[in-house]
Amino acid sequence: MLMNEMNALLRGGPTTYVAEEERVRYVPDMTSPLKLLCGNRYEHFEPTAERVRQDGHTLRVFVWTGCTYVAE
Repeated sequence: MLMNEMNALLRGGPTTYVAEEERVRYVPDMTSPLKLLCGNRYEHFEPTAERVRQDGHTLRVFVWTGCTYVAE
């Protein structure tokens, strides 16, 4: 796999913070939860066993589990 090749699909959660065009992305660790900084909060996604094919890539599906806010 090339460095930074798209390998994950983020599913669920508010589209206000994670736009559709940002949901297919490279995730360095496919086995750990993903914590994505969006403004003043983190969106949390968990990896699943599900995989989908999209635009010639096999993507592991991560599902949204909630959010936390950045401490000041």
